[in-house]
Amino acid sequence: MGAIEKGIRESDLGLNPVTQGGIIRVPLPALTEERRRDLVKIVHKLAEEGRVSIRQARHDGKELIKNTEHVSEDDQRHAEQQLQKLTDERIKHLDEMVAAKEKEILEV
Repeated sequence: MGAIEKGIRESDLGLNPVTQGGIIRVPLPALTEERRRDLVKIVHKLAEEGRVSIRQARHDGKELIKNTEHVSEDDQRHAEQQLQKLTDERIKHLDEMVAAKEKEILEV
């Protein structure tokens, strides 16, 4: 229980959990304009971490493609193009989700 309470408290969400017996209560603050802006910043921060992860996966994929033996250069280039296309699609999808979540958060 203590670890969960500590994790919630140390998160970047500004929440202050209260333990009552075997229950952890997390009072949610009212969503003021300032709080909404803070939540949007958190969403953008998490989205950037997601973009970095996607790019890292692309980099790892390129390394695997380059180190594959008995594959022609044309096939390697085609595989890299497919990998880039997939990366672009995932980042676009992530950006769409961020835009939708931002709109949802800022809606009064």
